[in-house]
Amino acid sequence: MQIKQVVDDTTKKEFTDLPWKIYQNDPNWIPHLKQDIEKVFDPQQNKAHANGKIIRWILQDANEQTIGRIAAFIDYATANTFEQPTGGIGFFECIDSREAAFKLFDTAKDWLQEQGMEAMDGPINFGEKNMFWGLLTENFTDPNSYGMNYNPPYYHTFFEDYGFQVYYNQYMYKRKTGIPVQDSFVEKSERIMSRKGYAIRNAQGMSIEDIAMNFREVYNNAWGGHNNFQDMNTKTAMKIVKQLQPVFDKEIIIFVFYNNKPIAFYVNIPELNEIFRYVNGNLNWWGKLIFLYHKWRRTPQTMVGIVFGVDRKFQGKGVEAAMIKWAEDHVVSLGRYSETVLTWIGDFNPKMLKICENLGATVYRSYATYRYLFDRSKPFERCPIME
Repeated sequence: MQIKQVVDDTTKKEFTDLPWKIYQNDPNWIPHLKQDIEKVFDPQQNKAHANGKIIRWILQDANEQTIGRIAAFIDYATANTFEQPTGGIGFFECIDSREAAFKLFDTAKDWLQEQGMEAMDGPINFGEKNMFWGLLTENFTDPNSYGMNYNPPYYHTFFEDYGFQVYYNQYMYKRKTGIPVQDSFVEKSERIMSRKGYAIRNAQGMSIEDIAMNFREVYNNAWGGHNNFQDMNTKTAMKIVKQLQPVFDKEIIIFVFYNNKPIAFYVNIPELNEIFRYVNGNLNWWGKLIFLYHKWRRTPQTMVGIVFGVDRKFQGKGVEAAMIKWAEDHVVSLGRYSETVLTWIGDFNPKMLKICENLGATVYRSYATYRYLFDRSKPFERCPIME
């Protein structure tokens, strides 16, 4: 077996095309868009390059057939905020061979050590946590959600046999939209909405700038500063919202305000993989036509809650219940979405997990973010719990 760094069009194509070999007999697999993958490695499109570095490799057998791939990277904005400097690995794919998998892990580990790192997390993204984050550990029988990883069950064995340990688990919840919310949610909603100053509305009538600034303010007040969740700046907020603009359904993007200040959001989009399953991983001109056709037809019947957050000063006061009750009254009535999926919630966030459970949503897919300490004698600590 031979490791080759991805340095030209030939090796890049081998890196990009490998998943089609790995999953050729898996009817549930929906490929990531090739364009989404390449954005990660493009300094012009991924701001993480400004304060980090990334490298990728393919692994070939004796017949020069590609049988594995991996990327390693360092985001210096977060790497040195842990007890040990920590890099990342991602975009791992491999045939069912422990030897091949370990060679890929060794290659990434050696490079990270050379860069001064003492640990590696994976599989994660070189960039935002809403894409390509975590290893699928439960539910290999449903198609994957857009941007979420999908992998064979044997990857789990490779990671744990190599010595990776779970840094945190990630849970995706699903719920039928037609199921009424519990009476306790109704009561909490009525109580808080009877107080002066509270208002809930969707994004209809809001400009892209309005949505971005509301999103940024809630995000920073809900998560900023927790375990490397960096405060979001205006430029990043605008970039995220502009990227989502082509798939927006403003009727399912919900904000809560208190005295006209945004304090919570429940941002949903249609499940894009219910469209992208028809483009075979390539959003070229033909793929774009297919996408526009299915968007016009409103093909997706599932909406995905890509982020749900409440300003820490307003958590536990019933804002969550009010937002969910509003969604029942104003989104279900649209008749376009039969199910809602909540994007992953880490087990370090028990408050949000409890809200999902109280809502009657059930875990339908589980992921894990792993960490590997290069000094095997050091004690391993899991991700801190959010207070």
